Amino acid sequence: MAGNVDLTQFLRRCRDRIDPESLGLPARGAYRRVPGLRREEVAQLAGVSTDYYTRLEQGRNITPSDSVLDAIAEALRLDDAERTHLHDLVKARPGRRARRATPAVQRARPGLLRFLESFTDHAAFILGRRGDILATNHLCRVLIADFDAMPYRERNLTRWIVLAPEARALYADWERIAAEMTAILRLDAGRHPDDARTAELVGELTMKSEHFRRWWDDHRVLTRTHGQKRFHHPLVGELTIDYQALTPPGEDDQTLFLYMPADDRTSQEAWRLLADWNTYAPDHPQPADDALSPSDDRSSL
Repeated sequence: MAGNVDLTQFLRRCRDRIDPESLGLPARGAYRRVPGLRREEVAQLAGVSTDYYTRLEQGRNITPSDSVLDAIAEALRLDDAERTHLHDLVKARPGRRARRATPAVQRARPGLLRFLESFTDHAAFILGRRGDILATNHLCRVLIADFDAMPYRERNLTRWIVLAPEARALYADWERIAAEMTAILRLDAGRHPDDARTAELVGELTMKSEHFRRWWDDHRVLTRTHGQKRFHHPLVGELTIDYQALTPPGEDDQTLFLYMPADDRTSQEAWRLLADWNTYAPDHPQPADDALSPSDDRSSL
């Protein structure tokens, strides 16, 4: 039975990045021909046999307990997102993965939509699986992009950030932001290994973006909670935003994002200008002639 390639590559990447000298181990010489930890060293640190760890890394048909996986996570110095990803990958191995139906199209429930529109001083949006845009408020459409005006399959934040020229112009730290979105997508793919839309998205981005291919091969994973982003906005110029990510109760696969200006004067003034422009802007500007085709189904989200 074929092993889980993602599990194998993830564990190898985690081993390779650890500096042996930080653990008091020799870093060079005949003993060590490659960087990072050797399999037997990970096994020793985790308290399992070398053969057991080797079979796990190869994706062989073994069933490690949660405590063994946690010990391996400690040995590899995994953070919370990486630890979750390890458990997801092991559960998704051939022979352990239960067949599951293709998930239904996600929708934000009506109460959340009304909640979203109640934010007049914050840009707000809801992301679903694989970074799909489920809903946005007006200020979000002015700050980032009018995703409602895009074809259904293009309403995905990861896809837009990686591929759209407008995204490269908007984000001052585009490469960091795009790499982080790739890491978030990698985490989501491990959680939903049978999701056909995720596989389709990864395939498209792999074909169209050399950056994405490199980031995807890094097997980095990331979860989002809060942070800052810097913008070069075409309407108001430079500004920095603070964001918070919240999971609505009962919606584990949906995340509500709230954007607000940072405390610095430049960002506050730019935000006021943006809010003023938003007040008088039409609610849904018409997309360019080539943005939508007559056959696009915009009601399926």
